[in-house]
Amino acid sequence: MYNIALIPGDGIGPEVIREGKRIIDFASELNNVQINWVEFPFGAEHYLKKGELLPDSVLEEIKGMDAIYLGAVGDPQVKPGILEKEILLKIRFSLDQYINLRPIRLLQGIESPLRNKTFKNINFYVVRENTEDFYIGTGSSFKGKEYHSDHVIKRNLFQSNIQIDFQLDGEEEIGYQLGLLTRKGSDRIIRYAFELAEKKGLSKVSTVDKANVLSDMYGLWRRVFKDVSRDFPDISTDYYYVDAMTMLMVTNPERFQIVVTPNMFGDIITDLGAAIQGGIGIAASANINPEGISMFEPIHGSAPDIKNQGKANPIAAILAGAMMLDSLGETKIASTIENVTQEVLKEGKIKPIEFGGKASTSEIGDGIIKKLKKLLN
Repeated sequence: MYNIALIPGDGIGPEVIREGKRIIDFASELNNVQINWVEFPFGAEHYLKKGELLPDSVLEEIKGMDAIYLGAVGDPQVKPGILEKEILLKIRFSLDQYINLRPIRLLQGIESPLRNKTFKNINFYVVRENTEDFYIGTGSSFKGKEYHSDHVIKRNLFQSNIQIDFQLDGEEEIGYQLGLLTRKGSDRIIRYAFELAEKKGLSKVSTVDKANVLSDMYGLWRRVFKDVSRDFPDISTDYYYVDAMTMLMVTNPERFQIVVTPNMFGDIITDLGAAIQGGIGIAASANINPEGISMFEPIHGSAPDIKNQGKANPIAAILAGAMMLDSLGETKIASTIENVTQEVLKEGKIKPIEFGGKASTSEIGDGIIKKLKKLLN
């Protein structure tokens, strides 16, 4: 039995998670596996009613579970950044979920916006570092009138005192953000990418950075990539700058198998990846700590404009659930869910609204359940 923390969240989150949950339950029963869901209310609605985000005590409770299954958080009534930082980023950083894993896979039955590209061309993984780079939360902004000439910006960062002096006059305004990579942080994410290639039977790992301009930070990344690659002599390597990467993802996505990238560039290219694979409605993701608890979610937002209308596509949430089961060692169940979902889309009888079909959120779930039932016969 697995204990799963369930956070349906806001907007369409509860709708897509409901379909994912019942498919996970049904497929698990076929394999004599039991899921114990422990639901938590955290999101915009809870925050607006209770003024509470994610208490440390609840985070401690979640740490004792096997995984986290998340719908989406976000609501126009809450200022941007509050829910994201105090729920999503708090979970990722507190639980050291240093791997963001994004399959970029065009499913059969779904058209890519890329002309003449099929499911044979778009099928790779992006392994994104998830806790360093420019996302460490060290920065500020201010105007000259808020600042005096002898003012020194000070931030403690990994026990190092960083001091930056500015001279600002009048209405001049600045903003700054500090990025940071460590050898340890780079080594563990790059090593995971190579190990994933071995696990999946793939032969190439590509790295993405901007070492030609931001040479101090991303030069470290490249050195670590080269060092780690020596431990995997049977796997070939490619090096790309992020601007070239964005072009090649559009023109030649078939050249990629595993792509490993620092946090910021990974954030950008995974959204491009979602577009070329057909859209965010089928894009699943995982925030992984191989030695701890991981979180699984669709990459789409809460889409409050279509809340409770049955228009949301639950495929991304369903595939995220399959990724969760795979991480727990239930590979057979995960593969069953992925294969059945692919078969339903390939048939084309049940088509999500965003792809020009008429199937509602629950009808998509029903179609997958129906296919799963046939496995009993």
